[in-house]
Amino acid sequence: MQEGGDERPIVEHLLELRNRLLKAIVGVLVAFIPLAFVASELFSFLSGPLTAHLPEGSSLIATEVAAPFLTPFKLALLVALVISIPWVFHQIWAFVAPGLYANERRMVVPLLVSSTLLFYCGIAFAYYAVLPIVFGFFVSVAPEGVAVMTDISRYLDFVLAMFMAFGIAFEVPVAIILIVWAGMTTPKQLGSYRPYVLVGAFGLGMVLTPPDVISQTLLAVPIYLLYEVGIVMARVMVPGIREVEAQQSSTDD
Repeated sequence: MQEGGDERPIVEHLLELRNRLLKAIVGVLVAFIPLAFVASELFSFLSGPLTAHLPEGSSLIATEVAAPFLTPFKLALLVALVISIPWVFHQIWAFVAPGLYANERRMVVPLLVSSTLLFYCGIAFAYYAVLPIVFGFFVSVAPEGVAVMTDISRYLDFVLAMFMAFGIAFEVPVAIILIVWAGMTTPKQLGSYRPYVLVGAFGLGMVLTPPDVISQTLLAVPIYLLYEVGIVMARVMVPGIREVEAQQSSTDD
């Protein structure tokens, strides 16, 4: 097997892929088993941002017969998946690493680590900063005489959608580094797109978050700031990009 050019038969690749997938699934199950015993506590923790703003006497409700049992278990499985992301990424890395060159390996490892941490940061930001504000706003604008009593399944779906939106949005720096590394653009060119990115960030906030200005702004502002971080990190991490920018500047002059 040659570095950067794995020439094993396709059957061996498929067997290796199967083994890596099985190991990833086993890792998720190992994380899920203990979480299943505290599924109700996990849901109570997840519902904290909403229940803290509910009027006295209000609570979450279950409109489906099996929801009180299935919804917490669904949450436990998803939490296990999130916790297992480093292990899953490790299996992906172990599968693709033999086909990469040495310089590509040096780039991939920091990107995998940073993308995982950024995804976790996005979820934490949504839970601790965004959801309390969003739920406080929703409860405060409820018409008089309307009791806010959300179904637990719909609540879980809403929160998971917010987590995914912010988790993916926080991957902006990694995406920028990848497109610069691929030679599609340069940090200098990305800097010239700032006005469009700002407008696009608010547009994305309108699509990915509930229809209120607060949550849209809370998503748009981090996206733009992470865009700036990505530009800086691309200049630091991508080899030879400063020389490329200098050459483009001399050509433009």
